[in-house]
Amino acid sequence: MATTATPTPKKVNYLNNRDILKEIHLSKNTYCSYRDRVIDHQYDIILPSLEKINQRTVAEARRNRADRIKRETGEVVNDKKIPHTDLVFRITCWDHIPMAPKKQTKAQAKKSKMEELLELDDTAESDGLEELVEVPVLDMNYVRLNFPPFYHYRLDENKEPFLVGKSHWKGALDTGEFSKDHGKMTNKLATMFIKLCERYATRSNWRGYTYNEEMRGQALLQLSQIGLQFDESKSQNPFAYYTAAITNSFTRVLNIEKKMQNIRDDILEINGLNPSWTRQFSESHNKAAEAVANSSEE
Repeated sequence: MATTATPTPKKVNYLNNRDILKEIHLSKNTYCSYRDRVIDHQYDIILPSLEKINQRTVAEARRNRADRIKRETGEVVNDKKIPHTDLVFRITCWDHIPMAPKKQTKAQAKKSKMEELLELDDTAESDGLEELVEVPVLDMNYVRLNFPPFYHYRLDENKEPFLVGKSHWKGALDTGEFSKDHGKMTNKLATMFIKLCERYATRSNWRGYTYNEEMRGQALLQLSQIGLQFDESKSQNPFAYYTAAITNSFTRVLNIEKKMQNIRDDILEINGLNPSWTRQFSESHNKAAEAVANSSEE
């Protein structure tokens, strides 16, 4: 009796740019307020200002919308038949973000402390130090955010833009208030970050270290801080962006551990004890290399 071969399961790529971009978008939407969350949250094009909305960018937005519809539903849509009133434009905008003083540098903090010491005794005789101490002027800057803020606009029948969405906003568009803490990262995006760190830690150049778990923890912390800072207007490859961040985190932990190991080996050698096997192997290798170099010179 003939046996039917079981079909091999299709390989599923759980970490692709399309899914990561989708989760980034959903995570950012939790920090936003829209006129209609169902139809106004999905942008068709990202522009730096309203002045960039013209015939060319409208045509590009139509093409992007047609491609997204085909990708999501399989329906082929003629982009030229998409009405301009259906398009959503994401405009990078900081108008609704409050200002805050910049964080003091170490030099500015030192000057402030010196000024406080001079003001402790108002009756003390002036010794001329007050003229040397300058009061630090704190420049104002926008509040630090977890991703660049934006507005969402639509076009009316006369092709005039009107506001339909705000990032870092809670409540109605006209009566709401600024908020940067009411949203959250989606569970699926957090799971992607964990999987990225775990897979990267199994690479041949990292998996042999005893502090591999610390590397993964540092990389995961870094991703949780910069995960939503990915700018979709500059790139469509968040996988490379996150991989670079993980590489930097792993390398940082490696350099710190090497520095600590060198300090420990120096202390052991000063006290007449044997250093680590890494130091001993490195020294023996250097001595052998020097011996070969001397023999070749002779």
